[in-house]
Amino acid sequence: MSLNIIAGWFGGQEVIIILIIVLIFFGGRKIPELMKGLGKGMKEFKDATSEDEKKDQSKSDEEKK
Repeated sequence: MSLNIIAGWFGGQEVIIILIIVLIFFGGRKIPELMKGLGKGMKEFKDATSEDEKKDQSKSDEEKK
């Protein structure tokens, strides 16, 4: 999901409210840990989708032969 799509859903006020809620629930000490976990999850998702694309590409190449 690109940031342009997300930016279309939320305005400036909504983002500020969400950040305040996250800060209240998790506190300042947990936020870096949460962001690290989010980054790892996004990397794993990206790797999985690129593997699927490679498999699909190799299948279509084999079918052309």
